Amino acid sequence: MYLWRAVDSEGEFLDVLAQPRRDKAAALKLMRKLLKSQGYAPGGS
Repeated sequence: MYLWRAVDSEGEFLDVLAQPRRDKAAALKLMRKLLKSQGYAPGGS
């Protein structure tokens, strides 16, 4: 399992996600989750 953590410029944790894979799709999933929690709608492509 891989632990993905998003941290802001002040060192505060924004989100954590555990996934069995460490690839582009896993990184995009974390980014989409972060954007959704911040009120932004992710783009289509």
